[in-house]
Amino acid sequence: MSHVPALGLGTFRLKGQQVIDSVRSALELGYRHIDTAQIYGNEAEVGQAIADSGVPRDELFITTKIWTENLAAHKLIPSLGDSLAKLGMQQVDLTLIHWPSPDDAITVAEYMAALLEAKALGLTRHLGASNFTIGHLQQALEVVSADQIATNQVEIHPYLQNRKLVQFTRQQGIHLTAYMPLAYGKVMDDPVIQRIATAHQASAAQVTLAWLLQQGFAVIPSSTKRAHLESNLAARELRLTIAEMAAIGELERNERLANPDFAPHWD
Repeated sequence: MSHVPALGLGTFRLKGQQVIDSVRSALELGYRHIDTAQIYGNEAEVGQAIADSGVPRDELFITTKIWTENLAAHKLIPSLGDSLAKLGMQQVDLTLIHWPSPDDAITVAEYMAALLEAKALGLTRHLGASNFTIGHLQQALEVVSADQIATNQVEIHPYLQNRKLVQFTRQQGIHLTAYMPLAYGKVMDDPVIQRIATAHQASAAQVTLAWLLQQGFAVIPSSTKRAHLESNLAARELRLTIAEMAAIGELERNERLANPDFAPHWD
């Protein structure tokens, strides 16, 4: 059983009042899992929206991610302290390594050990990874046990299904969180997904999220529109047939949307 709530709110690319409004609306609608990161530059605003919401802290699951510049052993814990100060919290629920160190300049062992120490200090309840390849996960498993890795957050959507990685993580018992689950909205115009959506009187976004949830992934779609936030939340109630799941599975085309120049060599 994963520690990570199945559906959360992503805040990538949301800044200032926009992220405050998005988080506030999401919390009002019943979201309890909020995902941010140091590099998003919005931790303070996310924290403000949470504080203003009046939702008790122990009902929330808050994730942040350590940026690549803060992966060295002497930097990681202080940087997480800065994140906590911005969020206005004593502890986050989950801290992820946002990307493996570019060119593996810093070893996985070094930053996973520092993250373990952050957990021991009580700065984070759980730890995990993001954008880790099979190779990076194998290195992480030499430092922490699989049950200590709460999730590996990676890009997964109908056009990039990351099957090698999915197979490996299932063998190891490591949970996955799918980011960019709607492929920046590309799923909205997909005829296969639209056909299934019509059959269920649902939206293309709901169908795509249901397809991911039914595979056991957590999903963190983002939206600035309250109606979309509400609609995304309802994806948890939608059940697709085996045939519908398979039809979406056939949309794979290895279309990776998040591929910065410092990205690892993907599986």
